[in-house]
Amino acid sequence: MNDENEIKEEFPNEAASKMKAPSLLRNYVSFVGMAIALAAITSNLLLFFIEMTAAAENAYIGILTYIIIPSVMMFGLAIAGIGMFFERRRRRTRAPDDVMAYPMLDLNNPHTRRTFMVFMVGTLVFVSVSAFGSYKAFEYSESVTFCGETCHTVMRPQFMAHKAGAHARVRCVDCHVGSGADWYVRSKLSGAYQLYSVSFNKFSRPTTTPVHNLRPAPDTCEQCHWPEKFFGAQLKVLNRFANDEHNTLRQIRMLLNVGGGSTTNGRISGIHWHVDAANEVNYVSTDEQRQVIPWMVSKDRDGNLVEYFDRNNPPTQEQIATGNRRKMDCVDCHNRPAHNYLPPDVVMDNALGAGTIDATLPFIKRQGVAVLAGQYETTPQALTAIETNLNDFYRSNYPQVYTEKAQLIKNAVTEIQRLFQNYFFPEMRADWRTHPNNAGHINSIGCFRCHDGSKVTKTGKVLTHDCNVCHTVLYDSNRPAAENVQTGPFKHPVDLGALADRDCSSCHKADQPFKHPINLGDISMFQCAVCHTRKN
Repeated sequence: MNDENEIKEEFPNEAASKMKAPSLLRNYVSFVGMAIALAAITSNLLLFFIEMTAAAENAYIGILTYIIIPSVMMFGLAIAGIGMFFERRRRRTRAPDDVMAYPMLDLNNPHTRRTFMVFMVGTLVFVSVSAFGSYKAFEYSESVTFCGETCHTVMRPQFMAHKAGAHARVRCVDCHVGSGADWYVRSKLSGAYQLYSVSFNKFSRPTTTPVHNLRPAPDTCEQCHWPEKFFGAQLKVLNRFANDEHNTLRQIRMLLNVGGGSTTNGRISGIHWHVDAANEVNYVSTDEQRQVIPWMVSKDRDGNLVEYFDRNNPPTQEQIATGNRRKMDCVDCHNRPAHNYLPPDVVMDNALGAGTIDATLPFIKRQGVAVLAGQYETTPQALTAIETNLNDFYRSNYPQVYTEKAQLIKNAVTEIQRLFQNYFFPEMRADWRTHPNNAGHINSIGCFRCHDGSKVTKTGKVLTHDCNVCHTVLYDSNRPAAENVQTGPFKHPVDLGALADRDCSSCHKADQPFKHPINLGDISMFQCAVCHTRKN
């Protein structure tokens, strides 16, 4: 006995290690917490494996793997920690002499040292996995799938229109958030309210536009589309099909006078004059969608102001003071750059022009527009009505066509149903009527919000209403040929005769004057046409 006592006195840590207390995890609360955490970890590993091996990205697997289940795991670990805290307090209450007031870390104790090392390694692994998971959660929350599919009903119109639009490869956050921490925090605060709205069915149908807390266009749009990049004129070809039996095609080719904002490319003019750095245009709108503009003011580089007001409905000073005042930027015209809900007429024209719907089907343009513009309560109801109405029309009015072109009619039905799901959303009451496109003036007021011929200055100067300011029609298939710009092979200014087949660069040198193929001496004072007269 004396020898054992001497050993205990000489090696107190080893003796204590043999008499270690039970783990603080041995309580029902901690047991439940650890069970929750282990179940979450197991589920997370399984879902992570599924996501890595899946052929396509799934919105719900992502949100479970990187957001919900990690939160459940942290909740379980927190429960386990709370259980340990109360278990230690219970033990100290029962035996205050055996349980110290605060934990003691004695690395000379082998058991404590081993426990500490396991804890440190576990913490390192946990922090590393948490860092990876946090990054994946951030990356996933920035994805188009998360934005468009997580809140399926609410975001479906925006998601489908985005996929069908010109910016389908641009992520939502690139425009709605942009770079930098400031707007990232703002977007998360805004997203918190949106989460509440979706959870408690408080969102509006349709979703309201324009987005009032959208980041300014110079910080987002102009990262790719800066005004100095676009100048001069751009060709636009419009294919329009009539509502007659033959779906008669009318083609219009026009030059859009885009202009530009760079003095190095010539005089600043054209459509993009409105957003040039040398000019500043402010306006006041009296409605939420910025469709009614009774007052505007422009300021040039020298600070000269020109005010315009609507002479038909002059705004009061109170309306000007309390109205929604904005400095004009890209989205005042290009308000549907990524979520453009095309009207039925344009949808059918595009499909007929692309050949996805056969233009030989009688009245297919008229009937397609009619079924797309119908009033429906749900998408399934609309898809059924499209199929029924088109089949009934051809069966009743064109039985021979219905028999001979059954496959073409079936293809047309399928394509119109697909187009309906891209641009028309009855559940959210969203389409081209609720979300007008201001880039143009055919299907919505657009440009004519200002350029309608009724905006004047105090001296009576009218804001231009001339069509040719913005576009020049080069060709219209409905006009006589003599009124269109003539096309054909290039004609050299002088008749080159046998040399007409030579490459241009064989005579035209960028760094030296023209040299005649035949040595004629000094002919610099003569024009080519003096000798080379064109024979028509």
